Amino acid sequence: MELIKETHINFMGLRKGAFILSVLLIVLSIGSIATRGLNFGIDFTGGVLLEVGYPQAADLPAVRDQLANAGIERAQVQNFGTSRDVMIRIMPDETQNNADVGEKIMAILHDATPGVELRRVEFVGPQVGEELTEQGSLAMLFALIMIGGYVWARFQWKLSAGALAALTHDVIITLGFFAVTQIAFDLSVLAAVLAVIGYSLNDTIVVYDRIRENFRGIRNGEPVEIMDISLNQMLARTLMTSGTTLLVLSALFFLGGEAIRPFSVALLVGIFVGTYSSIYVASALALELKLTLADLMPPKKEDLVDDMP
Repeated sequence: MELIKETHINFMGLRKGAFILSVLLIVLSIGSIATRGLNFGIDFTGGVLLEVGYPQAADLPAVRDQLANAGIERAQVQNFGTSRDVMIRIMPDETQNNADVGEKIMAILHDATPGVELRRVEFVGPQVGEELTEQGSLAMLFALIMIGGYVWARFQWKLSAGALAALTHDVIITLGFFAVTQIAFDLSVLAAVLAVIGYSLNDTIVVYDRIRENFRGIRNGEPVEIMDISLNQMLARTLMTSGTTLLVLSALFFLGGEAIRPFSVALLVGIFVGTYSSIYVASALALELKLTLADLMPPKKEDLVDDMP
């Protein structure tokens, strides 16, 4: 069953405006990361995280005052889910045991509101958080280096440049989104960013394969025309893949609870940005680099080096 009829959208006609949009988003993302930074979760910072439930709407300023009066400084108190659900995060303190801090907080809250229930508690030491930050950064850097090496060896260089630019574009904007919104950046979000890299690369490879086929099959067409034909042919596949993925992620976002929400947000942003970059970064940049039929022709038998995509 054909869900989407043949389309004739002029994708490449909008590439200059898309380039400007991408540059603005990248500048905004880098600026936000540099000035605001990421709101690292307890996985990276260490400390104590409690999720508690109140019998009625919680008075957040009163909760902060209760903790401050008991000597617990710099406590971050915020709602999540409903107004009765409260998340409390205490930064690491090497002079105190994390388990003792958690028990002390619950005792303070019970004295003020007897019906308070403990939903979840996490303890991470500052040394462990520092190690996770270092290892997580190295994992992302290693993934980008390995994928970059594969892309450069696999594709013709003009396509490689477009694919690498798209991957960098997606990672920066996804991180920038978290810097702007200050949503907690924890290990699950890092895993989501790595998944976004894989999704974006896969989408780019599929688009590039169709572009290569059409460059070889439509010998008399202009590069812009062939690019638009290829992207229109891939539109149904892209919408089906992205649409079904977004349905699952939307279910996770709305029904998965607060613990998994940052993960689902990262993937939702990544799917949108990755789909966009496959068209207006990877493909458009290859076109700006003057991609031609000669670049995509299969090598002759006597050629020892295969630099075709």
